[in-house]
Amino acid sequence: MKLQRRADGDLPAGGRRRWFPYLDAFRAAEGVVELGSREVVEVLEPHILEARRERIRRAVESRSYSVCLVVEGLSDFGNVSAAFRSADALGVQSVHVISCDNNKRYRDNRHVSMGAEKWLDIELWNSTAECFDALKRRGYRIATTYLGNDSVSVYDMDWSHPTAIVVGNELMGISDAALKLSDLHCSVPMKGMVDSFNVSVAAGILMHHAVCDRVSRLGHHGDLLPDESRILLAEFYLRHRESTAGIVHEYAKRKAGNFMAKF
Repeated sequence: MKLQRRADGDLPAGGRRRWFPYLDAFRAAEGVVELGSREVVEVLEPHILEARRERIRRAVESRSYSVCLVVEGLSDFGNVSAAFRSADALGVQSVHVISCDNNKRYRDNRHVSMGAEKWLDIELWNSTAECFDALKRRGYRIATTYLGNDSVSVYDMDWSHPTAIVVGNELMGISDAALKLSDLHCSVPMKGMVDSFNVSVAAGILMHHAVCDRVSRLGHHGDLLPDESRILLAEFYLRHRESTAGIVHEYAKRKAGNFMAKF
């Protein structure tokens, strides 16, 4: 089953200026029938243990798209995976990889990816300009991590605004293109002799502070509307294991057959 995505710039209804990527429409590979999230949840719940269902529900309740993570320039895949693990642990659902090399480890196939990556929305981009343009159309401000005279301390930022956190390559740092195209530069004040963090550590610190600041200002980090939570819950049920997607697929085929039998 494939969850249908919203077009860039098409923000949710109701005056909510916060990006949510999905429409309430799950379609089988053959496109024979379209299911809603409520139907997907009802079909799959009997096949998932209650303890696992509860854990998934708690994770969905803590999810937000108001903060996303961007990793520019892949270097150490282990560090990128560590940053993604922090994103999952902190409820940051959307992560982005900018690289000219679409490494198979980050291909757009969520249902077979391993570990924390399985539960995140991972998008691959061939260029910084392409990624930043899409994020700005989705309503994000772009905050690149950079230690310069015009850098703002992350502790002075208002993280209730939708923000994309950009961390750079371990060796080269943030690219000139990213610095030029970003809305602001931010940094984590450092008190020691070194002048930079490991990329996964920096990403973890930034996301953790963003979540803490949002909780302080808003009372919560997770901010999905009820229908958005149901859509993401259905998607998480599908990601639970490969067999769950097959169960829904077979249900969709039976539903399509019953529909055609009426004519």
